[in-house]
Parts: sequence; structure tokens; C-alpha cells
Amino acid sequence: MQESILPFLRCPVTRSVLALQVISKGKKNYCNIETEIITEAILWAPDGLFYPVIKGVPRLVTEASIDYKEFLQKHIPDFIERKNSFSKSHMEVIAYAANKNKRTKKSFELEWSIFRYDHDKTWGADTTGMVNRFLKETDETTESLKGKHIFDVGCGNGILDSLIAKYDASVLAMDLSLSIEKAFEQNMEKNVFFIQGDVQFPPVAPEQFDIVQCSGILIHTSNTESSFAGIGPSVKNGGKLSVWLYHPRKNVVHNLFNRIRSVTSRLPLKVQYYLYLVTLFPISFIIKRIKGNKQNAREMMVNILDWLTPQYRWEHEHDEVVSWFEKRDYANIKITTDELFGFNVTGVKGAHHTN
Repeated sequence: MQESILPFLRCPVTRSVLALQVISKGKKNYCNIETEIITEAILWAPDGLFYPVIKGVPRLVTEASIDYKEFLQKHIPDFIERKNSFSKSHMEVIAYAANKNKRTKKSFELEWSIFRYDHDKTWGADTTGMVNRFLKETDETTESLKGKHIFDVGCGNGILDSLIAKYDASVLAMDLSLSIEKAFEQNMEKNVFFIQGDVQFPPVAPEQFDIVQCSGILIHTSNTESSFAGIGPSVKNGGKLSVWLYHPRKNVVHNLFNRIRSVTSRLPLKVQYYLYLVTLFPISFIIKRIKGNKQNAREMMVNILDWLTPQYRWEHEHDEVVSWFEKRDYANIKITTDELFGFNVTGVKGAHHTN
């Protein structure tokens, strides 16, 4: 963690500012320059809530006191008393977040644990393709990114964030799962900052970002529109919100897979992994090779897990999503991409924006 991101961060429960208590510092290499970073710390909210910084990453999930109990007990002598104190007011929301996120965190942690940074493409795209896809989806250019603050909601492996930062943008990248640790480790750009957070409780200050992009994330939450509304406040007036979602398909195989996942997604993740590995993967591999698809085995497996293991996988019509922008006073609403599995919509936040 770099201390310079502190003004952008907020308590995910109360949205209050956070105070930093540094425990330890270390060094990280950014573009061959060794830079001092905060490796361990506590982030304190004024109402008694607190969140750890572990391995250089702020853990700003609502349920941090549960997920990181061992670390917090080690560094906060009166941890139990403090937790009992804020639990009186906030235990209901903490328990809700812990319950809804448990499966999703493990699902995406498994998915990205297969990915190899030095060999694999991300959703079939090399680094040039990833940048071009981002620019097309957000309706931006490499020149227009210069000097902008970008919030990537659901950053996955974090590669895209490092790439767009090269165009003099400052990027705050957030993900729910522990894949955020590897993303942070792999990043070599000083103007990219990684946090663990929940799209439904975004731990960021309001109206700080010129571009908020959320690609393929909202549809994996319990309520897509509610999650959409939750990230809106982080967009500056005059800033842009960009979201990518699945749309329905009139395809027998596609809809059959969705029916299959409605059952198999409830199985333990390890069972799902081996089930798909010995059934769907061989078939998918053969069909893709026949069609000339050159994805490697890991990339194919990541695709299978991304489709079938998440607890939620919603599909939405284009007009429905456009209406979410309209009723929240966004202007210049555009469907920027319309592809086989999904589409992207952007809108510019209006001067009289309400959520």
C-alpha cells in the first residue's frame, strides 16, 4: 500500500474516512525503481470499525474482522472488546456480507489461481487486445486517459490496470477474492493501487473518479441493479460509468449450460473443478481446436469455471440496463460493444445526479 491512496478510501460500512496505523514497511519494485510501501497496517474508522493491510493490500471488505481475525488479534490487543463494541451496531450487515460473499470469494480465487501471468491470455486477448477492448468499451482513447483517475471494480488478475496506467492514468483496482494478492505482486506500475473490496459495499470516497469501469462483475452479485447503483456515487460529476454484462442468447447449448450450472454451482468448489475437468473440458478442448481456437488448456478451464462456478450469473436486456443509467440522470448513454455473450454500456454522470 502507498499512503497516497488513503484519501480515496472509506469504511465500507459507514463510508467514514480512515486513519492509518502503520505496523511494518517494505520495498516493492516499480519499473526497476525500489519504492518503500506499507506492508502491514490497521485502517481505523472513527466509529470503531477497523480493517487490516496485509501483504501490502488494504482488506476493505465489510467482514474483515471475521476473515482476518488472526492478524487483527495479533496486532490489536483489545481486539475482542473492540469487535464486540462495533458488533452491537453493525453485526447484521457484517454477517450479511460474510454470508453472501463466502462462496463468491472462493469461486473467483479458484478461477484466477489457474491463470499463469507469463503464459496465458486474459479472455482470449493479449496485452494489446486487452487495451483495445478497454478503450472500445469505455469509448476512450490512449490520449484521453492521461491524468484521469480510474476505478476498476472487479480487476481479476490486474493485468489491464497495469497496462492502462502506462498512459499516465492513475488506477485504483479492486477485487473481492484473494486473487488481489497476486495482482498486486505482479504489478510494476507505481500509479496502480490494489484493494480488496466488495462491489455492493465499495470502500471508496464519493465523486473521486473520472472513469469507473465494471466489466463482468455486476452480474455475479445477488442483485445487478442494486450493485450498479452502489458504484455510482464514486463517479465524478461529468465522469463516466462503464459496465459490461451478459445478455440472453437464443442458443440451445448456451441455455442448456445455464440450466446445468443452476444445479452444479451448488456443489463444493473442489467437486465442481474435477467434475468439469473430466467432463466439459475435454469436449470443449476438442470443439475449440476443430474451430481453430488456440486457447491453451488453462485459459479454457478459466472460461469454464467463470461460467459455471459463480453463485450468481444474471443476464440482462440492453434496454433494461440503459434504463438504469437514465433513471439515475446519466447523459450520453451508449452501447459501446455488443458481442456474442454480452455488451457494454457507458454513461456520463449528470450535474444533478442522484442515486
